[in-house]
Amino acid sequence: MLFNSYEFIFIFLPFSFFIYFFLLQQKLLLGAKAFLVFASLFFYSWWNISYLPIILTSMLFNYTIGNSLNGNFLHQKISKKSLLTLGIVANLLLLGYFKYSDFFIENFNVAFGTSYSLLHLMLPLAISFFTFQQIAYLVDSYRQETKEYDFINYALFVTFFPQLIAGPIVHHKEMMPQFASHWNMVKKYKNIALGLFIFSIGLFKKVVIADTFALWATTGFDHTTVLGFYEAWATSLSYTFQLYFDFSGYTDMAIGAALLFNIKLPINFFSPYKALSIQDFWRRWHITLSRFLKDYIYIPLGGNRKGSVRTYANLITTFILGGLWHGAGWTFLFWGLLHGLALAIHRFWKYLGFKIPKILAWFITFQFVNVAWVFFRAKEWEDALKILKGMIDIQSLKTLEPFKHIDTERVLALNTFIEFNILYYTSSLLILGFVISTLLPNTHQLREKFHLKKETSIFDVLFIGALLGFALIVTVASTGSEFLYFNF
Repeated sequence: MLFNSYEFIFIFLPFSFFIYFFLLQQKLLLGAKAFLVFASLFFYSWWNISYLPIILTSMLFNYTIGNSLNGNFLHQKISKKSLLTLGIVANLLLLGYFKYSDFFIENFNVAFGTSYSLLHLMLPLAISFFTFQQIAYLVDSYRQETKEYDFINYALFVTFFPQLIAGPIVHHKEMMPQFASHWNMVKKYKNIALGLFIFSIGLFKKVVIADTFALWATTGFDHTTVLGFYEAWATSLSYTFQLYFDFSGYTDMAIGAALLFNIKLPINFFSPYKALSIQDFWRRWHITLSRFLKDYIYIPLGGNRKGSVRTYANLITTFILGGLWHGAGWTFLFWGLLHGLALAIHRFWKYLGFKIPKILAWFITFQFVNVAWVFFRAKEWEDALKILKGMIDIQSLKTLEPFKHIDTERVLALNTFIEFNILYYTSSLLILGFVISTLLPNTHQLREKFHLKKETSIFDVLFIGALLGFALIVTVASTGSEFLYFNF
């Protein structure tokens, strides 16, 4: 079930909302939380019921280990460190088995000339996200930074449907107190109105902006064998904007949906394409993943506490692992390596005390990110090299036929609104993408400007919902396309 589907918007979300608060109104607190867990598991199982035993097993295992680390040891002879190691290794083995088995077998066959058959395992939905979330919980429990919570609260922390599939990656300290707070047990019309407002922005980002850029990105990467200068840059920039508006749109919809239940999820994007350095970019892009990589990989490796060389090595190692987390492929590893090297170079540049004009700093940062995304998107090395070769093919500028290599009939068939020259259309889209992502306020800034009366009423909610939500949903007619980060 997708956030941009009619089933979710018109059936699942309102049904879950009204039943949850009806149970709370009847003073059935435990029943309300249990219902929300059940609804979240139903939402998760919508794609494939076979996913369900995996997340349930993972949840029960980590709850038991976490409680044990908090003092209720399974066995007096088991040290906390051993218990933590057991928990982390078990989580990584589960993730590794489903996500990396074929990658390992394939490369083993190439390296040693063997012919072992691939397993072709189905990747369980959201396994990367809920695995990282629960590893963070175990580490925090080991550090005595968690409290003992009942199982329903923990289950809600793991499965809460707005953030279950693709984040944000949340901490127990952000979520569990909210689930336990009695202040969150009543409908708050201000949160409902704000939630609908943010959800509508995210929906617009996904179905209007991201899915439009997807036409060019998919055509260039997957359906064209040769790309000229114009086509290559249109393809790379289209994916750069598609990925941002797709994933930030999902995050906005998650934040908006959670607010309906009085739950505040952390910010995950803050205008990353406005960044003036690669370090600044990672403080703005997928913020909760950056936080996880820093707190649970970079700092445990030694951070910046063991000299410059070790610091650079830790940065590169952290982002190689971050690339591997995104997918089982050498292109993902290389993407992570590029970002690790860029962060190391940036750190050395700062150490030397060099500075460059802001506009140049922005241009270098944006172009590096754009080129790196080519490897992130490419299914094979050849796909990435095809794009990069086209991006430096200056000779193709001499042609009078831009986009002559692109199957424009395919693009036109997918978008019936194109009625003028394909070059002008594409250029206009890319300029619009630049303007929205680099000049206009982001969702969080719009949220801060979104003022409601202190006593927000149901009529305000109905007005905002009708104006920003319902009208948009009906007129846009969502295609139900999946979000890109569902693949990770």
